[in-house]
Amino acid sequence: MINVYDFDHTIADFDSGFAFFGFCFRRHPLRVLRWLPRQVVELLRFAAKRKRGSPKGNFYRFVRSLPNWQAEVAAFWARYADEKLKAFYLAQKRGDDIIISCTAEFLLRPICDELGVRLIATTLDDNFNLVGCSCYGQEKVRRLREEFGDVQVAEFYSDSHADDPLARIAQQAFFVQGDEISPWKFS
Repeated sequence: MINVYDFDHTIADFDSGFAFFGFCFRRHPLRVLRWLPRQVVELLRFAAKRKRGSPKGNFYRFVRSLPNWQAEVAAFWARYADEKLKAFYLAQKRGDDIIISCTAEFLLRPICDELGVRLIATTLDDNFNLVGCSCYGQEKVRRLREEFGDVQVAEFYSDSHADDPLARIAQQAFFVQGDEISPWKFS
């Protein structure tokens, strides 16, 4: 029996992808500025929750313009990990936890490694283009089953009803809003 968690707005107090874009923009404004029109379009698609394509599928292409993206990711988590990870998660974290997120794997891998937990996330190629489907909605269940077989989910935590498919396979599911955690109510 394992516990599964969404990441953004669930165990972290922000959307890490959008925060990383802002972080990089402040550090490398001229490099990132040329991507701003595309980011605005992606932000509008995400806000509209369009089902076509991916909620964040093209969002991370701006990373191509960074001089050393690995160093930027490390600096980002050095700045935000202590401040943005929620206390409830840190208090109950277990080594067999699985974090499943729509956020890109390259961005979450360092913090998940630091926490000592497993990660399933949206996969991008070397040019930061989406590979396959974004890890979103029913795709999260498919990816969980693909990587871990018929593992039993004891508890599941998320801030979004887009994760209803994961909540349905858990023995107990919890909805996270800020610091409040309540039993899951299906939409």
